[in-house]
Amino acid sequence: MMEPVNVAIIYYSSTGTVHALAQAVAEGAEKAGARVRLRRVAETAPPEAVDSNPAWARHLQDAAEIAEAGLDDLDWADATLFGSPTRFGNPSSQLRAFIDTTSPLWQEGRLADKVYSAFTASGTAHGGQESTILALANTFYHWGGIIVPPGYTDPVQFQTGNPYGTSHVAGEGPPGEVVLRAAHHQGRRVVEVAAALKAGRAA
Repeated sequence: MMEPVNVAIIYYSSTGTVHALAQAVAEGAEKAGARVRLRRVAETAPPEAVDSNPAWARHLQDAAEIAEAGLDDLDWADATLFGSPTRFGNPSSQLRAFIDTTSPLWQEGRLADKVYSAFTASGTAHGGQESTILALANTFYHWGGIIVPPGYTDPVQFQTGNPYGTSHVAGEGPPGEVVLRAAHHQGRRVVEVAAALKAGRAA
């Protein structure tokens, strides 16, 4: 019997939108049989910036019990999904700050040949969702990762319309049923591909 797939979901969320997507991705991965670590990256914004937005300050308190991401989570994982709000078409500086600490693992080749995927949210419909996911993929290429997008591999993808990764327009309110189903699908698909790779290597 093969060991289950280890999946790390590493995300940054300021007001809770990406957090909701991360939880749905985690549920999809768990239902597909994976061992899952849900991890948030450290908040690097100054307290006065956080306190200037009540929703930001509230979410930081609400998420305090979720463990912070560490390099051991990436090392442990067979597959990692990264979640970030879009910041001017790029991942948040908080998530980038975590990624910038990964050089020791990268230099040892410990991030290569693993599965990676990404998801995002933006304030507006054309707020840089695709470019944020593509920007994260630049890192996966450097790592020698195997990028697994959701594509159009499930009927829900024809409703959400983003083959790059699950995305949500935060300006329209919290993620609804369709977006959360897309997040479930993305988590499941990543597990299925990672499991096939793991089985192939074991054989």
